[in-house]
Amino acid sequence: MRYHPAMLSFDDCNAARLRRDPRYDGRFFTAVKTTGIYCRPVCPAKQPLTRNVVYYPTAAAAEASGFRPCLRCRPETAPFCPAWNGTRSTVARAVKLINEGALDEDSVVTLAMRLGISSRHLARLFERHVGATPQQLAKTLRVQRAKRLLDGGERTMTDIAFQAGFGSLRRFNAAFAELYGRSPSSLRSSRACVARIELRKFAQKNPGLRSSP
Repeated sequence: MRYHPAMLSFDDCNAARLRRDPRYDGRFFTAVKTTGIYCRPVCPAKQPLTRNVVYYPTAAAAEASGFRPCLRCRPETAPFCPAWNGTRSTVARAVKLINEGALDEDSVVTLAMRLGISSRHLARLFERHVGATPQQLAKTLRVQRAKRLLDGGERTMTDIAFQAGFGSLRRFNAAFAELYGRSPSSLRSSRACVARIELRKFAQKNPGLRSSP
């Protein structure tokens, strides 16, 4: 799927991407067919050719189509502001419940019952507005929560797995392996290495800021 009624036009997305316009951060995601990676519109990486990009309204939609998140612009830190966000629509209510963990233990059928609709109708609404199934959105949100926890502190992998809603360390590791092709611990190590390199470069450029012995 390359077009979603709920999102901006291709030309609007393309113009915002080329400008790296922060006003559009979180409103769509850019997937690059030649790399298999999706990014935020503000990503500092080299701009791909327009013919090689596809736009999606949500990170879950990009992942449902087989793209993996960019490790540079970190889509998990983008503001969550698709076109229907902030409304009282059924979709907005469903997303809020999923983000609160409604599908960590319960089924889509149970979620639909809470919303007062059938699971089939809920699936149709998600296909139209989110570009992914409720289960796919739940998975994306769990991985995003885990990635933020992974980057933001020294919690153990087990703590992160359960706090993010995976229910087990095995499911946590499997989700990261499927999406990133790497283990969570490997991602944490590489992130720490990048941070040390950036800190060293900053110190070299600003010798006056080094502490005195």
